[in-house]
Amino acid sequence: MTTSQNLTSVSESQIKLIDVQDLKKLIDRQAVELIDVREADEFASERIDGAVLVPLSNFDPQQISLNSDKQLVLYCRSSNRSAQAAAKLIDAGFAEVTHLKGGIMAWRSQGMPIKANKNAPISIMRQVQITAGSLVFLGTVLSATVSPWFMLLTGFVGAGLMFAGISNTCAMANLLSMLPYNKQR
Repeated sequence: MTTSQNLTSVSESQIKLIDVQDLKKLIDRQAVELIDVREADEFASERIDGAVLVPLSNFDPQQISLNSDKQLVLYCRSSNRSAQAAAKLIDAGFAEVTHLKGGIMAWRSQGMPIKANKNAPISIMRQVQITAGSLVFLGTVLSATVSPWFMLLTGFVGAGLMFAGISNTCAMANLLSMLPYNKQR
C-alpha cells in the first residue's frame, strides 16, 4: 500500500488533477482512457460509463497500457485511492498521470451521468459495519437483560475490528463476500 510518505516523494507536476467539466469534455470527444480504481462491488453499483475497472487493492501498473491518442484519467470515490494509484504509475515510469478531483462523488454532485445498477449489493464494508454494529448492539442488550456473559460477544467483535484495522485484513468481509448475492457477476 502506498503511504503518504511515498506520495510526497512523487513530483506534484507529474500527478495532475482534472475537474468534472474538463473530464466530461474529454469523454464527449472520446479522448480519454478512464480507469476506476475502486473495488469491484463499488464499480458494480455505479460508475462513469466507459470506465475500466483496475482496483487499487491489486493495482498493477503493467495492466495499464498507454494510448497516445487518449489521455489516461484515474478516478475513485473521492480521489484518495486514485492519487495512490497515480503515484504507483509514476513510480513505474509513467511521465504524467491525471486523476479526477473529488472522484465519482464530485462527478455525481455536478449532475453528470452515472451508469448505475440498482440491483447491486451494498458494498462489503457497509455490510461489515451493519453486521458488526448489529452484533455489538445485540451483545449489549443481551448482557443487560439476560446475562453479563454476552459482553464477550461485544468484546469479540471489537477485537476483530481492531485486528482488521491493524492487519488490513477483515475476516468478516471475507465471510460476507462468500454470500451468493456478493459473488462477482
